[in-house]
Amino acid sequence: MTSRSRRQTLKTLLLGSGALLLQGAGLSIQAPVMNKRKIPSSGEEIGIVGVGTWQTFDVGSSNEQRTPLKDVLKILVDRGGSVVDSSPMYGRAEQVVGELSSELGLQDQLFYATKVWTSGKEEGIRQMQSSMQKMQASPMDLMQIHNLVDWQTHLKTLREWKEQGKIRHIGITHYTTSAFDRLMQIMKSEDIDFVQHNYSIVSREAEKALLPLAADRGIAVIINQPYESGSLFRSVKGKELPAWAQAFDCQSWGQFFLKFILSHPAVTCVIPGTDNPKHMEDNAGAGIGQLPDEQTREKMAAYMQEL
Repeated sequence: MTSRSRRQTLKTLLLGSGALLLQGAGLSIQAPVMNKRKIPSSGEEIGIVGVGTWQTFDVGSSNEQRTPLKDVLKILVDRGGSVVDSSPMYGRAEQVVGELSSELGLQDQLFYATKVWTSGKEEGIRQMQSSMQKMQASPMDLMQIHNLVDWQTHLKTLREWKEQGKIRHIGITHYTTSAFDRLMQIMKSEDIDFVQHNYSIVSREAEKALLPLAADRGIAVIINQPYESGSLFRSVKGKELPAWAQAFDCQSWGQFFLKFILSHPAVTCVIPGTDNPKHMEDNAGAGIGQLPDEQTREKMAAYMQEL
């Protein structure tokens, strides 16, 4: 192998690891990027940590309000993430996502996900068209039926739109454990690409049947409510992260909670919401490096119960 070939091989390996970047004769450090997982139905890979926009992206047009959100999106992409999840239920969030990602030139690097949240075929069509226009996403990467509202009506439209190339993936969502049976009934009977639901280190009901079903059916899983609306942070306030968390590259309580979720093999992506760039950096870090094994997962859950 020639010297040039060896250098090119080394450069390729380093770029693939996301750890180092060779530039000319010099060497510079590049921030590591998060792991990716495949969407079973399409084979497309997405970063395992995304960002939710409920409340956080529902802002006005001032620089003071929007500059932190621009940084959130830039950090997401820089760390290898892409999923941005929104809904017409989230006020101005869809429009803000569309405008900011356009300003930053990130449209081709983001995986846009939103929802239909209304009743009736025509109203659903009108709402979805509006969402796509606001997010400036055509086609929409993922259109989900929000909280299963009039799901049978909307699912017919979504199938037609997918065939026509208006959307790329179809999904259903909910945020309460009480809805798991309904979600699973649809997962068993209908051809969908994604399911989004709640799951956390202290709310593990999804492990019993829903997550195994998603794996069996080849359905990608997006997790919402990973921090239990902030209650997990309140429960560990003033407490030190266990030293053994370093074994799976965990640097914070936020990463502790997210890495537990991401270590489940059926989970494709988790979408903690934030408008804080530092929090986005920390969240993205949960997708980088090692994840806990099954034995460590149980140790983590038991540790939380003891606090």
